[in-house]
Amino acid sequence: MAGVRLGTADVDPLVVGLQLLGSGGGGDPLPFRHGLRRALAAGGVELHDPADLGDAPVVAVGMLGATRVLAEKLPSGQEITRAVRALSRWTGVTPAALMPYEAAGQNGALAVVAAGELGLPLVDADLMGRALPRLDQLTRAVAGGALTPYALAEASGQIVLVDDADAVALERVARTVVAQGGGWAGGALAPVPARLLVTDACVGTLARALGLGRAHAGLVRPGPAEVAAALGGRVLAAGRIVEIARHPSSSFGRAGVTVVDDGGGVLRVEAENEYLLAILDGEPVASCPDLLCLLDRRTAAPIPVDGLRMGDDVLAVALPGPPWWRATPERLRHVDPRAFGLDCDAVLLPEPVRGAS
Repeated sequence: MAGVRLGTADVDPLVVGLQLLGSGGGGDPLPFRHGLRRALAAGGVELHDPADLGDAPVVAVGMLGATRVLAEKLPSGQEITRAVRALSRWTGVTPAALMPYEAAGQNGALAVVAAGELGLPLVDADLMGRALPRLDQLTRAVAGGALTPYALAEASGQIVLVDDADAVALERVARTVVAQGGGWAGGALAPVPARLLVTDACVGTLARALGLGRAHAGLVRPGPAEVAAALGGRVLAAGRIVEIARHPSSSFGRAGVTVVDDGGGVLRVEAENEYLLAILDGEPVASCPDLLCLLDRRTAAPIPVDGLRMGDDVLAVALPGPPWWRATPERLRHVDPRAFGLDCDAVLLPEPVRGAS
């Protein structure tokens, strides 16, 4: 993707693609469309393949905390910028480029906005390949790399910097900071040479989001076959939601969604922040780290976990997840259903299906 620029015409398809990579979570990027257009208006933001940047220092950015709180405690728009600058002061390293640590949902959009504001190129890679809830589930952490120093900037102006912590401890400390503060904060991870991203990151995720969004925009009649062909996935069910059971069984909450398919089958979807596992007539048929998406049947618009309503007419779709996670059993165990307390092995699509990517 070297030399490719995101422009204002890419905003709407990028937003939809980020929603799809969110697998029902990651926060809604729709409120950031104005910020994206503003950031991309003056010449756009250039995307780079990390292999082309050599030893140039790259900082991964995003927000941490409760995404819904953003609707009540509005951002100033400078949180990630301030976190990046605080990190630079502490480390003495000026970043040559930014990347999202989660190229899905709000974080994908926020990274583009931050790159535009700081006048930096954007690396076409991230540390999840989809939406995941925890910092210890970042690919860099799983690969044994360091996440700290890590800077957090709250909307109130407070900045917290964690100098040295492993991934599990950093997740705990950062969650405590945002829980006792404003509920969310912008974050910036330790700078690393771009060449390391080739092996410890998911490369091409922003391009995939844009490709998925463009394919989605091209849907004329979003029937099951058309959606599966356009997005390069598999439709698991087409029908109505007859039950949504929500209960606080984990730190992120848990939801069980039941869809009755037009053909009479019953699909159960287990979710936390994201959709995690699909069970059709008692048989697991799809799971994380592949992408599970519930789409509005009329428009094919992605529906987040916390946006589901009884009676919604939906398409349940599985899309290929990031290849990075399925490369080894060790990686997979960090993001399979058991990593979320579900007693089931990963059920993945046989191979990436050709389509929008």
